[in-house]
Amino acid sequence: MLSRVAERMFWIGRYMERVESTALLLRVNTNLALDLPNSKHVWASLIDITGDKDNFHETYQLENEQNVVKFLTQGETSSIRTALKNARENARTSREIMPREAWEKINKLHHFVENNLKKPLKREGRDAFLGEVIGRCHEFTGYLAGCMSVTQAFNFMKLGRKLERADMTTRILDIGCYNLNDPKHTELADYERLLWTSLLMSVSGYQMYRQHVDDHVNGEDVADFLLRDEHFPRSVDFCLDEVSECCEQLPLSDEPQRATNLAQRRIKNSNVIDLFSSGELHWFIDEVQLDLARIHHQVEMTWFTYRNDPAT
Repeated sequence: MLSRVAERMFWIGRYMERVESTALLLRVNTNLALDLPNSKHVWASLIDITGDKDNFHETYQLENEQNVVKFLTQGETSSIRTALKNARENARTSREIMPREAWEKINKLHHFVENNLKKPLKREGRDAFLGEVIGRCHEFTGYLAGCMSVTQAFNFMKLGRKLERADMTTRILDIGCYNLNDPKHTELADYERLLWTSLLMSVSGYQMYRQHVDDHVNGEDVADFLLRDEHFPRSVDFCLDEVSECCEQLPLSDEPQRATNLAQRRIKNSNVIDLFSSGELHWFIDEVQLDLARIHHQVEMTWFTYRNDPAT
């Protein structure tokens, strides 16, 4: 496989995961805003999660519901529309690699979003729009899992999806911990359990948490579950195991595998409960995010920018 084709498959995985995660975040936080007396921090937090605050403020002054929803559904950088447009373009130029039906699912989702961009701007149409986006993303990933041969192309796409998923989980957890521990947000203390529950729902993890953790929803256990649980598909540890497995199936993988192993050791050797109690979890998550960035860098350097562009 040529490195440029491998790169396209990798980014299809990342972008489609980003579409689903962004839609899920918007859906859950719309419901959360209805339960809080002051929902301003809810919408500001979504911009913090994307890490795209500068671009947001180039267009908008206020981090309110209308502006944040518009930015995350149809903006030029961190939106559902932009991620889907990029996924579609990568898929369009790689249609011979994946099943035809997979390309069609991306293309139909693209047209659905383009034709319904006004619906999420109002609450009455938002849930149906976001639910449709999430459902079609599930159809896409489910179809690939059931119908695409597990070749190098499949592994590059899966590698991109799992890296994106791990990154999004750390971002959501980091901002959640910061908001609840920020002295400026003392009014949130009365809603702590609701906020941690909402955070779990943002990664579709509430029911699995309740099955695996024998305690009420609390920050220490939520953080440990989302970082270190070996069985939940959206935990960072689980995603890194999947990344490692993908790397093992690909040639020339020594450097990406080494970077992945480093990140895995950091997660597995951590005591998240102590980090949470001491207020050091934010700094630990920063290190994990740097580990994920290193993995991405090694993937790019190993397979996408190799000077001779060899068949991998």
